[in-house]
Amino acid sequence: MIKFFRRIRQRLLSENKFSKYLLYAIGEIVLVVIGILIALSINNWNQQRISHNKEQILLSELYQEFVDNKVQFDIVINVHQKSLDHCDSLIAQFPFVMEPKNLNDRQKVWYYINRLKTNWTFNPSQGIINSLVSTSSFELISNRELRKLVVSWNDILIDYQEGEIGSRKFVDDILNPYLNDHFQFSQGYADPRLDASVIGSTKFENIVYNRKEHLLNILGRENDMESSKIRTVIDRIIELSNPANQ
Repeated sequence: MIKFFRRIRQRLLSENKFSKYLLYAIGEIVLVVIGILIALSINNWNQQRISHNKEQILLSELYQEFVDNKVQFDIVINVHQKSLDHCDSLIAQFPFVMEPKNLNDRQKVWYYINRLKTNWTFNPSQGIINSLVSTSSFELISNRELRKLVVSWNDILIDYQEGEIGSRKFVDDILNPYLNDHFQFSQGYADPRLDASVIGSTKFENIVYNRKEHLLNILGRENDMESSKIRTVIDRIIELSNPANQ
C-alpha cells in the first residue's frame, strides 16, 4: 500500500502536476489522520470494554461481600436488642425485694443477668474495600453514589463500632467484675451463700441502667441511630452493586 501511494506521488511530480500533487498529499494526510482516529477509537473502545468487565467483576464481589455483611449485622443487632430487653426486664422489677431462699425468683434474675453480659461485635468482611483502598482503584466504580458510599464506608463503620467498643469495655471492666464478686455462676442463684441484698442494691441498679445506656448508644435513640445509618448504607451498597441492576 505504501509503495502504491509512492508511485502516485512520483508520477504526479514527473508530470509537473503540482496542484494535483498538493491535493493528493492533503488527501493522503487526511486518510492518515482518519486512520489514526479510527485506531484511537478502537483502542478507547477496547479499554472501556476492559474497564467495564473489571467493574462488573468488582461489583459482583462487592455485592456478595455486603450481602454476607448484612446477615452478620442483623445477627449482632438482634443480640444487642435482646440484651436491651433483658435490661428492661430487670429494671421493671426494681427495687428488688427477694427472700434469700426464694429459688424461683433467683433463677429468673439469673436468667436475665446472665444474658445481660452477652456482647457481640460487628466485624464485617472488608476484602474488596481494602483492595480498593490499597490499589487506589475506586475510579473503577462508575456510579458516583456507590463510589462515595464505598469511599466513606470505613468512617461510617468506625462511628458505629465506637458504641460497641464502649459497651464491651463496660462489660469487661464493670459488669463482669461485679458479678464475679457476688455470684457463683456454676450454681446460678441456687447457691445458698448468695446475699440476695446484692441485687437489691442501688449499685446493681446503676450498673443495669448504665448497661442499658451503652446498648442504646449502639442501637440508637430517636433520630440519632448509628445502627440505622449503617444499615441504610449496607442496603444501598447492596442495591447499587447488585449484578441484576447493572
